[in-house]
Amino acid sequence: MQCWLRYSVGKEPKAMRFSTTATAAALVALTACSGSNSLPSTASLAGCTTNAQRTMLTSERDSASTVHAPTAAELGIWPRRGRASRVCGDVGSGFARCQAWLRTDIAGTIRDNTPGGYGPSDLQKAYGLTSDSATDGGCTVAIVDAYDDPNAASDLSAYRSHFGLPACTVADGCFTKQQYASRSDIGWAGEESLDVDMVSAICPKCKILLVEAASANIADLATAERFATSHAQYVSNSWSGNEGTKAYDGAFSGTGVAITAATGDKGYLPTAQWPAILPNVIAVGGTSLTSVSPLVQSAWSSAGSGCSKIYARPSFQANLNTGCSMRAEADTSADADPDTGVAVYDTFHHGGWVVFGGTSVAAPIVASVFALAHKPEANDPENLYAHASDLSNVISGSNGACGAPLCTAHSGWNGPTGLGTPNGIAAF
Repeated sequence: MQCWLRYSVGKEPKAMRFSTTATAAALVALTACSGSNSLPSTASLAGCTTNAQRTMLTSERDSASTVHAPTAAELGIWPRRGRASRVCGDVGSGFARCQAWLRTDIAGTIRDNTPGGYGPSDLQKAYGLTSDSATDGGCTVAIVDAYDDPNAASDLSAYRSHFGLPACTVADGCFTKQQYASRSDIGWAGEESLDVDMVSAICPKCKILLVEAASANIADLATAERFATSHAQYVSNSWSGNEGTKAYDGAFSGTGVAITAATGDKGYLPTAQWPAILPNVIAVGGTSLTSVSPLVQSAWSSAGSGCSKIYARPSFQANLNTGCSMRAEADTSADADPDTGVAVYDTFHHGGWVVFGGTSVAAPIVASVFALAHKPEANDPENLYAHASDLSNVISGSNGACGAPLCTAHSGWNGPTGLGTPNGIAAF
């Protein structure tokens, strides 16, 4: 069963805001539309193929890939500062919003055949993943978002084709969409394009499972999360709501599943962001990636951090100065600053090439690094803390006025960037 009815939820967008998911509108009951009849079996989605199987599965797709044109960064015209806006508006209690930011001063290519933003080769180089991204894969990375993006598959194909990545389609079994949603939202559709493109950038040979919740209601997102964690070992959530009820925590308890979640884009907050604050979820903060080679990065000024008022201090943070008496976020981080944002292809109310930032960028990047490493026994935050020396520590920048360690980056753990950014797959 497929539903293609599209319209934006909520009131007319305000200036510089591309979508507002209003609480009142989100209360409208939605009919779940499931494509489960065409889904691969749970076993084929959850498991990672062997090297031999992966070679057979990807040989045809690899042969169709081409050498990509130089990225904007390789041409020396990225990054650059400019205007940006959140694509999902604030929501009330019981709802979540996506954490993506759209550059409003860049549309289409910024030079012939050159989109703005970092491309796959840039991100792989920044995080020491070039070799692993080229050779590893076969696992399924699940993306959990709200509402339907009817252009997700075709936009994904355009992104991968431009950057010379192996094709990933419904027909070849690489891309699967589980659709609970009966309607679309401009902001969340952009979020979905961003998420699947970031998985493609970091793990080009991974399979992608896009799970579209019926709405941004936490209950609907929890339903989508349960499906994702039962069908994939690596799950990314580029959205958050305020910490509060524990009613839906069980949806994030998949055994042996690496679950990442964005810490938000409002800097340090007295109320931690859920589900990132859950002790078994990898909380992903954000950086400004001002240079790929050499690697130059700092804490993004809007990267989320905070202390839980609900969840006890986990053992893996017991010996750290986090500034919190209970669970603290973030655990790790990746590029999030819109000024150093990433190239994304999105045609749902956009013209194709756009540039996105936000911790929405970072969450799927980190989930995909876990997939590259493929160590099911290490799919939890504790493993990162045990291998902190294998991450690139971020020692400059801040996300608020509360000082170190919750707001100001310094040597060791800090709120905006956690233990640091990927540096190969050793920490994962």
